[in-house]
Amino acid sequence: MIRLYHGSNQKIEVPDLQHSKPFKDFGSGFYLSPDKQQAWDMAFQKVSQTQQGKAEVTEFFFDETAMTGSHLKVLSYPDYCEEWALFVLKNRDRNAQHPTHDYDIVYGPIADDGVTYQLRRYEGGVISLGRLVEELKYAKGITFQYFFGTERALQQLKRL
Repeated sequence: MIRLYHGSNQKIEVPDLQHSKPFKDFGSGFYLSPDKQQAWDMAFQKVSQTQQGKAEVTEFFFDETAMTGSHLKVLSYPDYCEEWALFVLKNRDRNAQHPTHDYDIVYGPIADDGVTYQLRRYEGGVISLGRLVEELKYAKGITFQYFFGTERALQQLKRL
């Protein structure tokens, strides 16, 4: 069991997918971090963006063995790589048909906030795929995120 944290402008009593925003790194879903400070950073960012609520971090337990069981479809990126960058590109593409995948859970690095600009540069042929990977690396160092994209995945979370 590991602790995961969700930062928002409100406490999350029950996670749901209805409030998920599209065009995020791994698509529309419920995102958590194993890094509590990262969750606080996201909470403060959400308050700043919406000018509503107050920064809150909700803690959950997650049994990681669920990621190796056969009942969930899981994708994992243990580090920045070209496949990860292309996956982020596809999920951030407003012209692509969404959802772009059917994974229950995706685990991998967080892309830097300047991702939209970098993706446009890659699509325009200004930078190579290898350079895109470098440009998307999170400026504060490698930080991982968990994406829960289905109700079946959300059932794996236990609120503390």
